[in-house]
Amino acid sequence: MTQLRDDDAHHGFSTRAVHAGQGPDLMSGAVMTPIYQTSTYVQEGLGKHKGYEYARTQNPTREALERCVASLEGGTHGFAFGSGLAALDTTLKLLSAGDHVISGENIYGGSHRLMERVYGRLGLSFTFVDMRDPEHVARAITPATRMVYGETPTNPMMFLADLEAIGHITQARGLLFVVDNTFATPFFQQPLRLGADLVLHSTTKYLNGHSDMVGGLLVTARDDLAERIGFLQNAAGGVPGPMDCWLCLRGLKTLPLRMRQHDAAGRDLAAWLTTHPKVQKVYYPGLPDHPQHALARRQMRGFGGMISIELGDAALARRVVERTRVFALAESLGGVESLIGHPASMTHASVPLPLRQAMGLTDSLVRLSCGIEDVADLKADLEQALG
Repeated sequence: MTQLRDDDAHHGFSTRAVHAGQGPDLMSGAVMTPIYQTSTYVQEGLGKHKGYEYARTQNPTREALERCVASLEGGTHGFAFGSGLAALDTTLKLLSAGDHVISGENIYGGSHRLMERVYGRLGLSFTFVDMRDPEHVARAITPATRMVYGETPTNPMMFLADLEAIGHITQARGLLFVVDNTFATPFFQQPLRLGADLVLHSTTKYLNGHSDMVGGLLVTARDDLAERIGFLQNAAGGVPGPMDCWLCLRGLKTLPLRMRQHDAAGRDLAAWLTTHPKVQKVYYPGLPDHPQHALARRQMRGFGGMISIELGDAALARRVVERTRVFALAESLGGVESLIGHPASMTHASVPLPLRQAMGLTDSLVRLSCGIEDVADLKADLEQALG
């Protein structure tokens, strides 16, 4: 058995999730990619080695992960990092002082914090817009604009951005279009095929799927961009260890199976929650009454397991998140276990209050990450918590 080529696109998604970028270990024949737990590599002579010199620069376990995710995203180059924010940090390092970035206003709170409170001090400027309307992006462009950055679906409001429409805008003006695809995963959405130049993942979430590692990844199909990112990955050194890479590789093998179950649970729970008397609003792109449902059907293969609910009462929201028994009150998302959170005080606490209010992120909003448990148990758990 030889290694599946990274560009062997005629193979199906599930086949590539198991095999792309990986092959049996040449020394032992081990089916699973070994964990190359080493910091350096023996060289046969000066300038003479087997392609590996130092583990910050290259690691075989990391390379297998990078190749596999690149294949799943329809890209040709993958770059792994120690966290999703480390991947974003490297993305912003592609820019220079004085450059301007247009970002979606509803992005992960840590992404907003990194932009405004770190790179804002270093000479980058940011404009946050509602990306549900591509014209908001077009109108925000200035002579200094170099990058457009967005999530879709967004965290936690489940807003969508029309990737093809925004891609036309960025391509016409020579801007770098970066998409955080963490919520959808490449199983449900592939931004590179819709006009994005660079895709970002927090591999901590669905790609790993087991809540036992932290990581990030960037994927591109552009050779020129890959060269610059590869330089930054090595120069800044925010890389993951081989054990974390191996854990994510392990998770990727079941990504299609898990995403189907997350999606089935999300659709079922969202529909049920719309009928609950204590739930004022359900944010889920798979619902026919979601304002962007048609767009979701057009650019996504499924809707996933992330749901946000508006309860209209901050005290009720607090009681609900503290009373669930199957849903665990915790940061993060995308694991096999169901999680519940309060974005205003957890994931998005660092986002300024006026911006949270503008996007509808209230103190009574609750976010659900539906795991792979029996849906009947998830419903019963939410019912008793709401009751």
